[in-house]
Amino acid sequence: ADSSSIAKCKADPCSPKTNFFVDKVREYAKKSSSVGGKLVDPTPDIQRELQAELDKVAKQYGGGEGVDMTQFPTLKFNEPEVDSINLEK
Repeated sequence: ADSSSIAKCKADPCSPKTNFFVDKVREYAKKSSSVGGKLVDPTPDIQRELQAELDKVAKQYGGGEGVDMTQFPTLKFNEPEVDSINLEK
């Protein structure tokens, strides 16, 4: 929802549907912040499905057991060995 629309509803009377929607958005935001930004009221099935999707993405992009996918990978570039060219022949 556009924050300006929500702010407008505070100042001006809005339709009951809009007020209901804004109340639900605020309620969800409050619940979400109370659980640390995680899913709000997830069922065990939803948690298993989320974990399966996270595992699938981690495997697809090089993650796996013991790999922290929240950290940017350390890139290591080795200097190639270059043969010297003797131009004085």
